[in-house]
Amino acid sequence: MIHFHGASAFRAGELVFAHAAVTDLQDRRLLHDQRLARSGFGIAAAAAADTAVVLRDWRLERVAAGEDRSRYRARAASDSAGFRFDLELAASQPVLLQGLRGISRKGPDAAHFSRYYSEPQLRVRGTLALHGGEPIAVAGRAWLDHEWSDALLAPEAVGWDWMGMNLDDGGALTAFRLRRGDGTALWAGGSHRPAGGAVRNFATSEVVFAAGRRWSSPASKTSYPVEWTVTTPIGVFSVAAMQDDQELDSRASTGAIYWEGLSSLRDAAGRTVGSGYLEMTGYAGRLKL
Repeated sequence: MIHFHGASAFRAGELVFAHAAVTDLQDRRLLHDQRLARSGFGIAAAAAADTAVVLRDWRLERVAAGEDRSRYRARAASDSAGFRFDLELAASQPVLLQGLRGISRKGPDAAHFSRYYSEPQLRVRGTLALHGGEPIAVAGRAWLDHEWSDALLAPEAVGWDWMGMNLDDGGALTAFRLRRGDGTALWAGGSHRPAGGAVRNFATSEVVFAAGRRWSSPASKTSYPVEWTVTTPIGVFSVAAMQDDQELDSRASTGAIYWEGLSSLRDAAGRTVGSGYLEMTGYAGRLKL
């Protein structure tokens, strides 16, 4: 047995974990892998003052910054999951502060909040390789969220439903709710920013999630609503998974099983008006943070 004293480099000051996933719509598969490592020795690190995350061969870093624009690079590869990507993401809009000046309430008690900002409408270029094939050039849009907190969830909350959507008109729409064990909403919120316009933050009473069609995971046996009707102050929208099976089993890192995946957004007339991500936690068991 070895004992470490004082400021030994072997002391676990922090753990760094990351997930990477690619939704392969053509083959109807979710390719997913995860990393977990103790910080230090150049193996794993997460900078506090800037975007700079290292986890073995995975990287997410900000490589350039202007007054209100950033450029990021994201690299990850997994032989076991069958994907490899190297992407550059360039901000096309100012940072979007969620909530009141970046303070996003997460419950009836003001002590439950997160610090939260988004970078919607990122312009993406890079390469992607699937199933051991050669890298191909890809381009599109992305959304980056950065959220952190000391006390995110209220005791009554078992999980959340969240969506972040890049709108086809250049705007950005966010909506979320914290959910009790009986499925009712404990708290809700979100925001809308039109292209070139000001952010409108939503009050908790202005956002309503109504579950539609459900899908049951053959792996975990968990049932998830993969279609939703979401009512917001700017309209009523339908959110639908582009692929049902986008469940992520992260028990090897965070200990949670949850659903997060590519989804489309339609307006009340049924027209597609955007796309982005839908995330649902707490369905396979109470989320513990």
